[in-house]
Amino acid sequence: MEAIDPDVTVRLVTHDDAKQAKHAAAVFGSSLTFIPKTILLETEWVLRYGYGLHREDIALSLRGILGLSGVTAEDAVSVRRALDLFDRGLDFADTLHLAGSAEANGFTTIDSTLAKRARASGFGDVRAI
Repeated sequence: MEAIDPDVTVRLVTHDDAKQAKHAAAVFGSSLTFIPKTILLETEWVLRYGYGLHREDIALSLRGILGLSGVTAEDAVSVRRALDLFDRGLDFADTLHLAGSAEANGFTTIDSTLAKRARASGFGDVRAI
């Protein structure tokens, strides 16, 4: 199994460099691929800020990558939950933090908007201080 850099996922989505996109596709097609949550986090950030993609397109792209044969995500259950929360309007980084904290008794933040959106999305005990 081989882990990848965010540049590989970004090239696969954007095809902004044909040669690199071809190499990225080959990586996914030739071996089992492991994607850490941090790679997904950076991929989302680059696609949003670097390429101006909309959240719906980003979510579709991330799900597409994660759905490829031979791809394994770190903490796949939390990643799926994070993408579901992302679909509901929460920031992707925040969704990864929340979903990755599911075993905790609660989640504390200074961001009152995050707390409200998380609770409205059914995430349980999220409080702002």
